Amino acid sequence: MTDLRIRAATPDDLDTVLAFWKTAAEGTSISDDRDGVERLVARDPEALILAELYGELVGTVIAGFDGWRCHLYRLAVHPEYRRQGIGGALLTAAEERFVRLGGRRGDAMVLTRNERAHHAWRAAGYAPEEHWRRWVKPLAES
Repeated sequence: MTDLRIRAATPDDLDTVLAFWKTAAEGTSISDDRDGVERLVARDPEALILAELYGELVGTVIAGFDGWRCHLYRLAVHPEYRRQGIGGALLTAAEERFVRLGGRRGDAMVLTRNERAHHAWRAAGYAPEEHWRRWVKPLAES
């Protein structure tokens, strides 16, 4: 897929990204709004990574690094472009970013019910850690 372009999102991309997630991403998040994504890009301009094919957004991943841990969120590929290496290209870009920043291990937020994603993550070398459980507390009303 030589025409695939991987790049960091800019503020001009955010409305397109939000619309894309409604089509391509599984589930929703309290941060899936303009303000949330704007804060992400303002705080860490390289965290939201996009895949484009012929100028069209076909994939995303958020590669967040807090200085200690490497977190992956919102790996999403447009349904018409799945199983063509786009997710793998996005994960390679994210992992290369983490290595440049000094990261040692990436972890991913993957919905339990999203079996298709489980296969993709396993194929990319990730595995669930069953002895960990995510605990959350909303800090704002959605």
